[in-house]
Amino acid sequence: MTQSGWQRRIARAEKLGAQCSYAAEILLFYTAIARFQEKLAAEITHGSRSVSFMEPLPPKMIGRFADFLALVERTGPEPLRKAARDLQGTGASSQVERLTGFWRQEGQSATNCGTHEFFARAFLQPYAASLREASEFRWTGPTPFVCPFCKQKPGVGVLRPLGEGGQRSLICSFCLAEWEFRRIVCPGCGEEDHAKLPVYTAEDFEHVRVEACDSCWMYIKTVDMTKSGLAEPVVDEMASIPLDIWAQERGYAKLQVNLLQL
Repeated sequence: MTQSGWQRRIARAEKLGAQCSYAAEILLFYTAIARFQEKLAAEITHGSRSVSFMEPLPPKMIGRFADFLALVERTGPEPLRKAARDLQGTGASSQVERLTGFWRQEGQSATNCGTHEFFARAFLQPYAASLREASEFRWTGPTPFVCPFCKQKPGVGVLRPLGEGGQRSLICSFCLAEWEFRRIVCPGCGEEDHAKLPVYTAEDFEHVRVEACDSCWMYIKTVDMTKSGLAEPVVDEMASIPLDIWAQERGYAKLQVNLLQL
């Protein structure tokens, strides 16, 4: 039986959590979030009608936000538990306003905005992914630097086997769309000079690399599937925390924080 994307990510998070003690806590939390997302995705129905980011969110789905806050309060790290309690105290109308605001901006400014962004991004991600999967949207023209579907920034890169080498793609930090991207180009500023695009790897993470830019001083991590075909890019990116620490100690800023705001 073929696993869904949610199931593959959950299984990978469980495996890496058991192998990597330094990432066990965050991957355990991610697993709880992903299980909720999987169930929410199964509940979402929008038929064949085209749905845009400017339309109201389904009331039935919004009704599940209280359950999501309760989950985070039970299983999240303390800063997110406190934030969940704070959000629970703001009332339903304020919560809907927060979710709608994030949804309608289509990622234009929804980047590294702090703890409270986590709630809207993680809760709405299954809906965004569902719309993207059901749409017939296809991008044409120049390779986009942001997601061609929801306009959010990429959260991780991936190298997939192609001939004797690898084809580079980017994966959206929100709707999880994947699109091809040129190998020697910074997805932050468009720098093309390979001398200004250093790549860093570490022995403990042979299949994950830091792709930095000495023009804009941003970086993105890329998961090399030619070295580990069992990897799940979204999960392996989260698990390789030491690479983020290493990059940030050297002055690079992350192009887009991941779902857990890391």
